[in-house]
Amino acid sequence: MNAGSPEGYDPHAFEPFAVTVDLAVFTVRGGRLHVLLIRRGQDPYAGAWALPGGFVLPRESAETAARRELAEETGLSERTVAALHLEQLRTYSEPDRDPRMRVVSVAYTALVPDLPEPRGGGDAAHAQWVPADADEPLAFDHDLILADARGRIGAKLEYTCLATSFCPPEFTLGELQQVYETVWGTALDRPNFRRKVLATPGFVEQVAGAARLTGGRGKPAALYRAGPATALHPPLLRPEGRPR
Repeated sequence: MNAGSPEGYDPHAFEPFAVTVDLAVFTVRGGRLHVLLIRRGQDPYAGAWALPGGFVLPRESAETAARRELAEETGLSERTVAALHLEQLRTYSEPDRDPRMRVVSVAYTALVPDLPEPRGGGDAAHAQWVPADADEPLAFDHDLILADARGRIGAKLEYTCLATSFCPPEFTLGELQQVYETVWGTALDRPNFRRKVLATPGFVEQVAGAARLTGGRGKPAALYRAGPATALHPPLLRPEGRPR
């Protein structure tokens, strides 16, 4: 028994288990939603795609471990990793989710613009941005984590102004709509989208006197910039039952 343990408490009475972290980091590249994946360099699942992650060390928090593993396995700089806004997704604790031993994982997710090309490191043989809708089975239960993370970032666009950070400094409402359609995987009605965006206080601001030709024979489209708001009131909710 440890000297500092309360009387009558035996920590060895419980079976030990490990704690890991997994990260589902998304960005938009070439008009498609991409997720950061690593190719595992070790067993189990050597050669399979997986989310970046690894074991939490005894003297670090889960979030500290998440940032450390992300830097080690992808080659992203410590400065880049430190600046990421990681959102805790949920805990995955099914008894047989890892063939090595009982492992509980704390998963994090992020949707971030303008991330650099990664490179493998640590126990990752390779790191790469992969289209989030690619038909690539992932190691462990990472398919489940990825699906949950996509749902979370989709909800984030409903309630925040994050979508404008994936647009140029001055953008058309069509370009903003494309970000939503890319992340949600859903076609949106253009007039309805425009009405909702312009009715949301502080979401966007029109750039006076600026316009851009967007193809076709129509008149040039007005340009907008991100407004001062950080949250959307009312939220811009995803339509139901309209897959692309």
